[in-house]
Amino acid sequence: MKLLLTGALVSGLMGAAAHAQPTMNIETAYPKGSIGYEALVKGDNERAVSQILTSAQVSRHDPAKLLNLGRAYARMGRMEEASNMFAAAMQSRDTVDLVLADGRVMNSKDAARKAYAGLQMRIATR
Repeated sequence: MKLLLTGALVSGLMGAAAHAQPTMNIETAYPKGSIGYEALVKGDNERAVSQILTSAQVSRHDPAKLLNLGRAYARMGRMEEASNMFAAAMQSRDTVDLVLADGRVMNSKDAARKAYAGLQMRIATR
């Protein structure tokens, strides 16, 4: 199982930006820009989307990739696309543990469920 660091994006929709970090006996590394982490941290959502969509180095089913893409879409107001990405992360055959900015560890499926629920609440209160 992979262990990923999510950065300081835990807010509102359950920020899901994932960043690869070496862990105990497992090292996980994403090629720079492949999951849009740095662009998301900087608030450059369009660049994050571009990086994520053009990266062939990470599986299109990778939960970190799906969550980060959903996060960028949500920030851009593209709610249906964000919803689709969070749903895809929930249904992904892959699962990873994400280390949240506050230090908690959360399974990617749980993070996707929270992000999806947060997005639906945000849509409902518009």
